Amino acid sequence: MTVRPIVRFPDERLRTPCQSVTQFDDTLAALAGDLAETMRAAPGIGITAAHIGQLLRLVVIELDGRASTQIYVNPAIEWSSDETGMHMEGSVSMPGVTEEVTRPSRVRVSYFDLAGTAQIVEADGLLAVCLQHEIDQLGGIFWIDRLSRLKRERIVKKFRKLQMERG
Repeated sequence: MTVRPIVRFPDERLRTPCQSVTQFDDTLAALAGDLAETMRAAPGIGITAAHIGQLLRLVVIELDGRASTQIYVNPAIEWSSDETGMHMEGSVSMPGVTEEVTRPSRVRVSYFDLAGTAQIVEADGLLAVCLQHEIDQLGGIFWIDRLSRLKRERIVKKFRKLQMERG
């Protein structure tokens, strides 16, 4: 497994819808492994193939260490609750900035595992937030697109300033 370079905001690939995975093979498993290593190194708790420039519908989420690693191939939200909640979000592609985002509190997501077997998961709490955040990314919706224009402009300005300070 390899730590891959992360695509940084405002790269256009972060706003490009990803293609469905059609081949469930060793190449896909290797890509998922690279994503997990890249996410850990970032560090982060969720990552998509788009974050490393691969426009495929592949997500890795790890909320409680390596034993909790979950891989979602071609995930789709099937249902979301009317009840919403706010949670602090950020991105491995935009390190150093976060903001509260409002999302449905619970979701049901269909996906495939690495073997190509159809799965369904119902989630709430942080997992529901992460699934929605990463599935948005697969659709070309970057997390700051869920913010008001004012908050989005403030976050972009802060990120640019951080980038300049880091050289």
